[in-house]
Amino acid sequence: MAAKSQLVFTARSQVLTRDRKRRNVWKVVEKKTRLPAARAALLLCDVWDKHTQKGAGKRLAAMVPRMNRVVNRCRKKGVLIIHAPSDVIDFYADHPARRRVVALRKRSPRERRHDDPPLPFDRESATSDTKTIDTWKKEDGYPWTREHPGITIRPEDAISADGTEVYSLMKAEGIEHLLIMGVHTNICILNRSFAIKQLVRWGVDVYLVRDLTDAIYNPAKPPYVSHQEGTDLVVGYIEKFWCPSLHSRDLL
Repeated sequence: MAAKSQLVFTARSQVLTRDRKRRNVWKVVEKKTRLPAARAALLLCDVWDKHTQKGAGKRLAAMVPRMNRVVNRCRKKGVLIIHAPSDVIDFYADHPARRRVVALRKRSPRERRHDDPPLPFDRESATSDTKTIDTWKKEDGYPWTREHPGITIRPEDAISADGTEVYSLMKAEGIEHLLIMGVHTNICILNRSFAIKQLVRWGVDVYLVRDLTDAIYNPAKPPYVSHQEGTDLVVGYIEKFWCPSLHSRDLL
């Protein structure tokens, strides 16, 4: 790893402006961004081995090989890789990447106020467009047991699904910038304690890897668009109100 290795990508945001007729319009703004790799982390949110919904599982499985390529490339550049599979952290209790987090002194981050506008579609539309997996029964609990085995975890990585732990780790390692990918865009990617909303409120410089995420959305519900368009709506919402996004091709 080069001492001055950098991540170079185009960060995309949306800003509210006025057109020639003085109407309010959202404008896409792209900015060439350079981050010191040693001060950046890449977090994988809930990239589980199994999901309750067939469609969600298939879409994630299709992304995993590219996710792993991004993980390996970023790690080689010196980026800290944080694996955050909620609910299954105990699976990694003895892993060096988990033990390094447990050993940290916890820090209390300072909360900042931030507007929280409504999502492009409500909770009723945030349901799956496919049936549950045949082997899953609700009374048995969630089916996920670990992070997807297609993602490489190294001893020098970190494992945590707790916001305070992730923040403490970043402070201890001098990490100022966080890239996030995984599922699901309108739920966990936004609302987990280690994810976009909370980290932005804690003053972290956050970026969403927009092509390596997927929303929970049913096209049979409002606003009656395709599943991909539903995900794109949430990505646009994040770009407007929370943080910029980038495409994984820049990381590869």
